[in-house]
Amino acid sequence: MAILLGVVCLYSLSFNLVTYKVEKDAKEFAKGDIVKEKAYLDSMATVPVYPGLGFTYQQVKAKEINLGLDLKGGMNVTMEISLAELTKSLAGNTTDANFNQALQNAQKQMNAGGKDFIALFVSEYEKLVPGGKLADFFSTQDNAQQLKANATNDEVKSFLTKEGNSAIDRSFTILRSRIDGFGVVSPNMQKQEGSNRIFIEMPGIQDKERIRKLLQGSAELQFWKVYQNDEVVGILENVNKTLALTVKADTVAPTAAADTSKKDGKLAGLTNKPNEKDTAALRAEQLKNNPLFSVLNIPTYQAENGQQALRPGPVVGWVLQKDTAKVNAYLSKTEIKPLIPGTLKFMWGLKPMPGTKVFELYAIKVSSLDGRPDLGGDAVSNAMQGYGEKNDPQVTMYMTADGASKWKKITAEASADPQNKKAIAIVLDNTVYSAPTVQNEIPNGISSISGSFTIEDTKDLANILKAGKLPAPAKIVSDFVVGPSLGKEAIQSGLSSFVIAFVVILIFMALYYNKAGWVANLALLINVFFIMGVLAAFGAVLTLPGIAGIVLTIGLSVDANILIFERVREELAHGKSTAVSIKEGFKHAMSSIIDSNVTIFILGVILFTFGTGPVQGFATTLCVGIATSLFAAVLISRLIFEGMLERKSKISFDNSVTRNAFRNLSFNFVGHRKLYYSLSSIIIILGIVFYVKNGGLNLGIDFKGGRTYIVHFDKNMNTEEVKSKLETVFGTDEETQVVTAGAANELKITTTYHIFDQSDNADKVVEETLNKGLSSMGVAYTNEGGAKVTPIVASDIVYGAYGAILFSCIVMFIYILVRFRKWQYGLGAVIALFHDVLLVLSAYTILDGVLPFSLEIGQDFIAAILTVMGYTMTETVVVFDRIREKLGESGKADVYGEERNTLINFALNSTLSRTILTSLTVFFVLLVIFIFGGDSIRGFIFALLIGRIIGTYSSLCISTPIVIDLSKKETKTA
Repeated sequence: MAILLGVVCLYSLSFNLVTYKVEKDAKEFAKGDIVKEKAYLDSMATVPVYPGLGFTYQQVKAKEINLGLDLKGGMNVTMEISLAELTKSLAGNTTDANFNQALQNAQKQMNAGGKDFIALFVSEYEKLVPGGKLADFFSTQDNAQQLKANATNDEVKSFLTKEGNSAIDRSFTILRSRIDGFGVVSPNMQKQEGSNRIFIEMPGIQDKERIRKLLQGSAELQFWKVYQNDEVVGILENVNKTLALTVKADTVAPTAAADTSKKDGKLAGLTNKPNEKDTAALRAEQLKNNPLFSVLNIPTYQAENGQQALRPGPVVGWVLQKDTAKVNAYLSKTEIKPLIPGTLKFMWGLKPMPGTKVFELYAIKVSSLDGRPDLGGDAVSNAMQGYGEKNDPQVTMYMTADGASKWKKITAEASADPQNKKAIAIVLDNTVYSAPTVQNEIPNGISSISGSFTIEDTKDLANILKAGKLPAPAKIVSDFVVGPSLGKEAIQSGLSSFVIAFVVILIFMALYYNKAGWVANLALLINVFFIMGVLAAFGAVLTLPGIAGIVLTIGLSVDANILIFERVREELAHGKSTAVSIKEGFKHAMSSIIDSNVTIFILGVILFTFGTGPVQGFATTLCVGIATSLFAAVLISRLIFEGMLERKSKISFDNSVTRNAFRNLSFNFVGHRKLYYSLSSIIIILGIVFYVKNGGLNLGIDFKGGRTYIVHFDKNMNTEEVKSKLETVFGTDEETQVVTAGAANELKITTTYHIFDQSDNADKVVEETLNKGLSSMGVAYTNEGGAKVTPIVASDIVYGAYGAILFSCIVMFIYILVRFRKWQYGLGAVIALFHDVLLVLSAYTILDGVLPFSLEIGQDFIAAILTVMGYTMTETVVVFDRIREKLGESGKADVYGEERNTLINFALNSTLSRTILTSLTVFFVLLVIFIFGGDSIRGFIFALLIGRIIGTYSSLCISTPIVIDLSKKETKTA
């Protein structure tokens, strides 16, 4: 297993090495010229670069570990699909007062944190019109197949829910195609389950306004007739000749052509010989004499007589992706436009041809005087993915009554000539998604579209066909932009914290456990290799919280080794041999290791389920790290020890300084439990006092909504002075916060100015007002990035946070109840969890304004709280496990009274070495990340630091001693 996992990890990580080499060659070739560097990489897209396996650069690039938004810079966006407008459209835009009032009421409840818009709408309508039938609005001729006129309101609700989900799926497909067309490298898109929102991450993107227009623009589905290849080739030849007389030859890199003439003979254009060698001189000559045909190849095939013939069909050109912009520029030149008839316009296909970076150019026929398509998307009533007679994937499209009539006429014309059947282009956002050839006239409005489709292709096409059916506007409700310099700082600080924390752990283990510590270190190195390999195999996107998760996992991974080593030391103290002690140590530690790792893994799953974006990145690496850590600590370490024993090597688990550490401890944790209860109560009461004094918690933008900006100044700034200046432009009624973001010349500015303004230019107004205030200070500055979260999103995050904490408590209680068969243990652990949350919140309210950085509570803080709960639970489970083990040795099911007090004190003291060592190890790691990890995660790590201290205190002084008070009424007879 270890060897197999190692091979898989090595294979997965090798793609990063190959990509690095190709991109290094590109930089050396370009010598700082970004255009030449991009041209080189484009030319390598379809060239095999992986030795032996033959993967192309494009394929290798897709398999490497990608850097996330925070490490690379870019933009993320949350889109919300307007179900209110969709519902109104499905009802034919009715003017009924009660109907529209129900929509408004439902939207208000959604803004206040409601979840299901459709359910809210139906409920509100039934309140306004008791006994009213919603089917009267929605059972139209177009919806007759799905909804009957006598349908109940529950059936209407099911219909609307289905249509709403379908609209979100269609929007997802449309947005994805737009982003793909924009050229984003490794975009991350997620439908937020249970909501009408879509989350989009776009690393490397900085053009905020262009992206907003791209994503919020209305999509228009169209059906067009097309010209055939042989009808257009003459026009393209005239264009080429005219360009040859007017355009100077460009200087092109020798590698830019990338053997485009070798794609199965398909790209051998009229002016290219199939086997012509592409030298720089020939290329330059070709550019001079044939500007258009040097980048555009006319589709041909080899006829039966062996000669090249024009390929029939609507595709009139094959062009490399890097040359599409050049072709567009050629065709839009003033001297070229008169050569192109007004009835002809060119459009590109959606995707490159399989296995290439070659796009198809289509010739669209404009039949109407107003330039409108032959048929619009409103003609489609439904479309479904299915299978044909030969079990091949296809799409069935249903037209409306009016659309069916027009479709009959169009298809009759396209299939009139049996020897030359024409195609119909299906177009969305001026991009051809498909151009199927019409075989016969379609009289009933039901059409089957088939071709060389995959199942995914037909699903996408079905969504595209339905996209034009009804409007479901998409609005940006949250966006975040991070500049490239900020991304560079983030990756440098993240890597620094990773390396330093790793070294701290290695030194600590080697110093404390001597030779055995080096075994643990070797297992740790292997574990890190496994973590990175598994993340690469999963195609994970590495973010800064993800790196924090890896570093944290390094700290947690030594916990298993510490558990084993401490048990081995106990066995050695009893006079057993090294071999027997190692065997017994692994055996007795196994139960605690399994329980503690399963517990923290459950917390990771909850984090992943309830979290979004950075929290999910943290949870992913945490879960992967726990799995690999368990494998490395239990198996790898054991294999190394077995090998050392076979070679009769001396194995030491301590040194002269650490040999007697934590020996013969007898703290009376149980006896002093009321003192600990009092101490915790005082801190919580102080927290409440400061909560009232400060007017509540310092909620971040995630929880209350607002806009925040990172601004870099040319000199150190006084935060109060900046705040005063901004209040003059934002107004004193708006909340404005100014805090340092790392350095004194880097400020984080948060404002609620215009937060309830949902207009398209609201962001622009706020930024202009911000710039007005900052400019008045007379100091040069750069706005490096910003974020916006509406109150709608904020309320969702709040409820999600509550759900995460409550759900985790329930899961933990059930797990402990099952494992230890006593409800007192489960309830004691859950009380300790709430105790930890209250203490961390109290610490935040007490220390806010005292420390030199902001203690803001956002969704990262929720991740920290849940992780702290995991720590407490892990340590508590280890103590409970020792109690269970001791009871098993005595042959008793349970003990009572003073005997129970003695047993619990024994369990706490006997595991104290493990508790302290693990806590110190994790604390060291967190301290390193806090110091070197950068401002973007400093608040998050501070919560973990406080939580680490509180968690250790809680596991020793609260969670286990409280079992005594919960079991007071138990007696032996019970």
